Amino acid sequence: MEPLVAVALGFAALVIILLFKTATVVPQQSAYIIENLGRYSRTLSAGFHILVPFMDRIAYRHNLKEDALDIPEQICITKDNVQVGVDGVLYMQVLDPRKASYGISNYHFAIAQLAQTTLRSEIGRIDLDKTFEERAAINLNVVSELDKASEPWGIKVLRYEIKNINPPHDVLQAMEKQMRAEREKRALVLTSEGERDARINNAEGQKQSVIKESEAAKQRQINEAEGEAQAILAVAQATAEGLRQVAIALNAPGGEQAMQLRVAENYLQQFGQLANEASSTLVIPANLSDIASMITLATKVVKDNRPPDMPLPR
Repeated sequence: MEPLVAVALGFAALVIILLFKTATVVPQQSAYIIENLGRYSRTLSAGFHILVPFMDRIAYRHNLKEDALDIPEQICITKDNVQVGVDGVLYMQVLDPRKASYGISNYHFAIAQLAQTTLRSEIGRIDLDKTFEERAAINLNVVSELDKASEPWGIKVLRYEIKNINPPHDVLQAMEKQMRAEREKRALVLTSEGERDARINNAEGQKQSVIKESEAAKQRQINEAEGEAQAILAVAQATAEGLRQVAIALNAPGGEQAMQLRVAENYLQQFGQLANEASSTLVIPANLSDIASMITLATKVVKDNRPPDMPLPR
């Protein structure tokens, strides 16, 4: 019995060893490269797989997740011959595990070196002042160049970000002085523009005030002239109406006698005022006793100076 137990135990151990050699589990977001007798056989995705014992082996294991690669700081020379230290971070992902296994021996090292050389080339095309402004454009150019170079390796470069740009200390001091001078210049410009706008506004206000005053004076004169014209017209209409009423009264029975009586009264009244004037000279008509002739003369004057549309008294 003991030999049989030993054989059974040995067979069980052999089965367990073969199971470990042939069965494999690939995790999620991973890929295994299988070689059969030293040659590429297949790519295993996530799940449980059985290998051929002593013939298949796992040659490469790749993580298909997005990977971040730190790019060390390096010295770059700008277009205006200023040395700056630049570092960054690169994001990439394995798309083709077979190319990543056989296309290049170490794609992490290769992409890091390529990122540094491409970054030096991009920094050398621009001046120091524009390196801070053109960071987005630099990142896009680096990603474009790296993506072209890494395509045969089965690697996709997703993005590149510059972390720090460190100019020399003396250059930083010069930049601070330049920025301070620029801020002072802007302050002076804004102050002068404000004063100019204030003067323009004051002048415009005075201009508008003069225009409004002249328009007011013009309107006042127009209103006064219109008022005087209306007053003159009203007086003329009243006078004309009065004359028409006089003409109607003269044409009525007894109108001429009333006119003569009115003329006589006015004559006596005016003559009495001449006598009351505080003057040393007194004018006395030669025909003072002939009042009837004076009334006849006044009546004749009224008839000769009547309006054209006034009828003659009867």
